[in-house]
Amino acid sequence: MINKQNLWFLTLFSLILILSVYYITMPNDLLTVKNTTEVVKAEDDSSTTETIEETSPLVAMRVSLEEERQNEMDVLQEQLTSDSMTSEEKNNAYEKLKYLNEIQGKEESFEKAIKKNYKIDCFVKIDNSDVNVVCVSEKHDNTLANNIMRLIQQDYDTKMYITVKFQSS
Repeated sequence: MINKQNLWFLTLFSLILILSVYYITMPNDLLTVKNTTEVVKAEDDSSTTETIEETSPLVAMRVSLEEERQNEMDVLQEQLTSDSMTSEEKNNAYEKLKYLNEIQGKEESFEKAIKKNYKIDCFVKIDNSDVNVVCVSEKHDNTLANNIMRLIQQDYDTKMYITVKFQSS
């Protein structure tokens, strides 16, 4: 007769076995992440391939913001799991975590909306009532900046302080 402990062991062992076989048979292309893209540039009659790495200022800003938010989330997670904190302090930490997740979602949705509507790569950072937008564009257009401000403001009921900066790539 198989008892519960043996049944759990066999179930977990078979799961680990299946996942390891899947991992071994998976193609190597899925495991490697490519940070470069190739652009074909036609000059006169000859065509050359130029490799561009993604080291733009937008990537640097995203990484910096992600590290800052992750550190803040780690501190809040520690507060939530701490035994010395009161329930009110834990509730405040939970609300801050929820707010940070909501802000990240809004930033991503704004970036997608700007890319979809105006075909511009951008970085959005929300800090309380301030919204900073950095767009990578050769053309610095006031009407485009106003349209981006209107696009962001329409999601809020209260007045937001929105700044739009243009950077050359």
